[in-house]
Formats: sequence, C-alpha cells, structure tokens
Amino acid sequence: MSGPVYSVQRLRKVFGGRGWFGGGRVVTALDGIDLDIRSGVSLGIVGESGSGKSTLARILVALEDATDGEVRFRGQPVTPYTIRPREFYRSVQFVFQNSYAAFNPRRRLGAQLDEHLRYLTDLDVSARRDRIARCLEYAQLESGLLTRFPHSLSGGQIQRMAIARGLLSAPEAIVMDESVSALDVSVQARVLRLLRQLQRDLGFTLIFIAHDLAVIDYLCAEVVVMRVGRIVERGKTTEVLGNPKSDYTRELISSCLTV
Repeated sequence: MSGPVYSVQRLRKVFGGRGWFGGGRVVTALDGIDLDIRSGVSLGIVGESGSGKSTLARILVALEDATDGEVRFRGQPVTPYTIRPREFYRSVQFVFQNSYAAFNPRRRLGAQLDEHLRYLTDLDVSARRDRIARCLEYAQLESGLLTRFPHSLSGGQIQRMAIARGLLSAPEAIVMDESVSALDVSVQARVLRLLRQLQRDLGFTLIFIAHDLAVIDYLCAEVVVMRVGRIVERGKTTEVLGNPKSDYTRELISSCLTV
C-alpha cells in the first residue's frame, strides 16, 4: 500500500486540570506532534523520562485518547472510541515493557496464545496450532514452553514469547515500549538481534520506544528525538546520531557516551 501507515497531526495530550473548577496540576505530555510513519520502516522514538514517548506509544495503539489533534492508521481515525478492536489489533500489536505482567499468571502460555489468535482471526483449531508453531519458531522458542506458566520462563524467554504473540495475527505494525530495558545486557542483545532479523524478514512496521540511543542505533533505520512533548529532531538514524542538529540530541549522545 502507498502512503504512511500512521499519520499523526497536531497531537496534544494533557493530564490533570480536572476536579472542582478545573483545578489541579496540569501536565502537557504531548504538545503539537506531527509525524508520518512509512510502511515497513523501523522507527525509534527516543528521549529522556518525561519526554512523552510512552504517551505517544499508548495513543498509537488506542490505549490512550488524545486531548487534541488526530492519529490515523491507514487513513482511519485511532481512538479508544472509534476503532473496531478486533480489526485494529489484527493489524497493530503492542509489546509491553513488563512481559510477565502482560500474561495471565494462572493460565498456561499455549492457551493464552490460542485465545489471542482465536479472538483476532477466524482460523480453525488446526490452522491456529500451525500459526502458533510458526511464530514460536520465528521467536526461537521451544514448543514445550506452551505447557508452562509465565513465571517459569526466564526474562528473555517471556519477552520472546510476547514477541511471538505479537506476530500471531501477521500485523502490519508492532509498537514496543521500552521492551528490552529490564533485561540483562547479554539477553537484551539476543532479543535485539532477533527483532532486527524478524523486522527485515517479515516486513512489518516497527515503532520502538527507548531511552537508550545504542539500542536505537542498532535496531532502527530512522529515529525521532523527543523532548518535553515535542519532536526536536527526526531523520535517518545514522545521520541524526552522526551529525545531530539540535543541542538536545547532542546532550543525549554525550550522556550515553559518559555512562
């Protein structure tokens, strides 16, 4: 398909200011975001804590509503009130930072993956079983893990299981919010290698939220740099990180080099 997969225009998100007479502290998390995201791109969104990147991610997947502006996915408005959940989440998947919390601790993983696929598609039992097996193979996981409960998997395994679940419906876009930040360095590297390979092989749009520029440099072809709810720089990752135009990007790069 031609055109951007996501189109974001004049997006604002304000928290607070409610209650009696509209009082209370007001926080502007997003302040006039304009952003087109091309189909098939790997896009990193980076910024320090409080930059608005996670709020943007939640709005992109209809878990949060905007105060002003609009988000469109393939031309259709995206809000918690306008999407048709089954159709939308067949095309867009979200991988959370804490994958243990994203699974039901009392149910075996195989049952949870099957339920996810049964909700999003009309595949029969045999086809669902084949799709789950294929996605486990993509994620480099043993089929025996399907009989286990989430808590029995390692951090790297449960993160790859979340990725496998995200692939089940063959989505056009996957949004990931700080999805490797809690992993040990060696496990993080393994998951990042897997993600880069999957994104290239399967061709989905990857929107990856992070605070670590090294992760973005490795994984993403393009990058957006955010600060206090605004985009301060955007471009090819090699160009933005190699020749930053904004003082803030230079500060981020410097802080990463001195950690």
